[in-house]
Amino acid sequence: MGKEIKLCLVYRDMWQSSGKYMPRVDQLIRVAEPIVSMGCFSRVETNGGGFEQINLLFGENPNRSVREWTEAFNKAGIQTQMLERGLNGIRMNPVSKDIRKLMFKVKKKQGTDIARSFDGLNYAPNLQLSFEYAKEGGMIAQGSLCITHSKIHTVDYFIQLADQLIEYGAEEIAVKDMAGIGRPASIGRIVKGIKERHPDVIVQYHGHSTPGFSVASSLEAARNGADIIDVGMEPLSWGTGHADLLTVHAMLRDAGFSLPDIDMNAYMQVRSLSQEFMDDFLGYYINPLNRSMNSLLIGPGLPGGMMGSLMADLENNLKSLNKWLRKRNRPEMTQEQLLIRLFEEVEYIWPKMGYPPLVTPYSQYVKNVALMNVLNIIKGKGRWAMIDENTWNMLLGKAGKLPGELSEELVDLANQQGRIFFNGDPQSLYEDKLDEYRKEMNEKGWELGQDEEELLEYAMHPEQYIDYKSGRAKQRFMEDLEKRKTKTSIASHAASHNEPVPSARPQNMTIEVNGTAYKVKVSYDNNAAATPKEKPAAPQPATPSDNGKYKSILAPLEGKFYLTKDNGEKAVKVGDMVEEGETIAYIESMKVINAIKADQSGEVIEIVAQHGEEIEEDDVIIKLR
Repeated sequence: MGKEIKLCLVYRDMWQSSGKYMPRVDQLIRVAEPIVSMGCFSRVETNGGGFEQINLLFGENPNRSVREWTEAFNKAGIQTQMLERGLNGIRMNPVSKDIRKLMFKVKKKQGTDIARSFDGLNYAPNLQLSFEYAKEGGMIAQGSLCITHSKIHTVDYFIQLADQLIEYGAEEIAVKDMAGIGRPASIGRIVKGIKERHPDVIVQYHGHSTPGFSVASSLEAARNGADIIDVGMEPLSWGTGHADLLTVHAMLRDAGFSLPDIDMNAYMQVRSLSQEFMDDFLGYYINPLNRSMNSLLIGPGLPGGMMGSLMADLENNLKSLNKWLRKRNRPEMTQEQLLIRLFEEVEYIWPKMGYPPLVTPYSQYVKNVALMNVLNIIKGKGRWAMIDENTWNMLLGKAGKLPGELSEELVDLANQQGRIFFNGDPQSLYEDKLDEYRKEMNEKGWELGQDEEELLEYAMHPEQYIDYKSGRAKQRFMEDLEKRKTKTSIASHAASHNEPVPSARPQNMTIEVNGTAYKVKVSYDNNAAATPKEKPAAPQPATPSDNGKYKSILAPLEGKFYLTKDNGEKAVKVGDMVEEGETIAYIESMKVINAIKADQSGEVIEIVAQHGEEIEEDDVIIKLR
């Protein structure tokens, strides 16, 4: 009998690599027992990453979800694992030490055995506290190598990184091939190098299947000493997900490895239930392109884990861009055209940004800058006009040391803006906050929860937790889901009746005649594109304020508008004088906060956008005189 090799089902990552949401707790409970009954898994990835935050976004309690979801695996002796982001904990931006420490304690008590910790820059010192706190909380501390492919990310680089992680306290190593672009031969050499130096350390290979390397990489990892291979399963394997269980199982057995049998009746039950969850509501948040493998991603190296959110972002930005193009009588772009432009821009700017591994959150940062560059170039503007504060923190060293050197143009831009580079410990920038959050919860009359788990959620995701508690999160989610269902129903009806799907065309337009602006309402005949169904109402002169009596600051992108990004910041108000280049508001878009700077000077006479509301690109947010 050949060497025994174990399998881990990455059930959380399967969903989040494909779309936005995870199943509800009632659905997770239903699928847990059949996963156990399959009999082939030694581990299951249950939570972490965006799991907890996503529960809050659709109005569910993440603590209940983790406790009840992990229970069946705990009873069966199957280890559960979570993904955590080091300095960022289980969110997208850094968190204080005391919150990080509480997280490991809570998650272990909720039933999670293994903490897979990664630092998005592969900056090993950032993970020392993760390993320390995981072990103090009773968890297994697993350190991750974020695999990417460049002239500086060599086999030796990753072997030496594993040495560092083990020195800092990692008990296991995950070869985290988040974009699936690790070349199979190199993956094998990395695993072999780690095992030669640390024969007793468990090595687990995790590879996304997007560009097509992951099956071969799984085999190379196993042949060179990997102990555990992560797999997905239908209906969410392949695409931006992971290599399929059946394929990997058959391949490894043929290669001489020993693996337990798969109970195919249980397999079909898990597959059927997962499809049922997609049909219920999760499928409305899965872009069909994410179900396809795409070798174009070998170039930009973007990870499968962010492709679900990427396609949603791209859809929203494409609408805004095409709206802008229509106004100027320019040809609209397709999603595929914008996607290729984005991939090319990522390849161009990635080295200039210091080669940060393209993993959460830094894959989002690079992608966001690339996308804003593309949009601004199309509109005749230059690169680097829109860099959010989180990305600047990464470039300045406030998240840790970049693997490569920053380009001179970005260094010059930082200096022009008066930004200061940082070389210290990133954790030192964030003071302990738990007592503040505990006090706030007591003042609100909120329970801290079993093992202070509710305190953890509030401290980790304050805005989302407040929306969850108020019911706003559930309401927004249900409204959005209903819109998606209606849109799908209309498209399905049109397809079945061979009718064109109604296009998004302007209903109101402002037309300028001899220097005077007129607002007109436009209607369309469904059978004749852009043909008026009835004669438009006579144009009415715009109000004086619409006729050049003020200067407008427009939203440079779509998203959620905020006057301030935290409670300690002073908001711009009517009567204030603002200078060109001054930060006057923020827009949360694509998971980051973007500072909005005044493109002209003047006195604020009206704040049009409301704090916390969704706005579109080119909406007027502030009027100046």
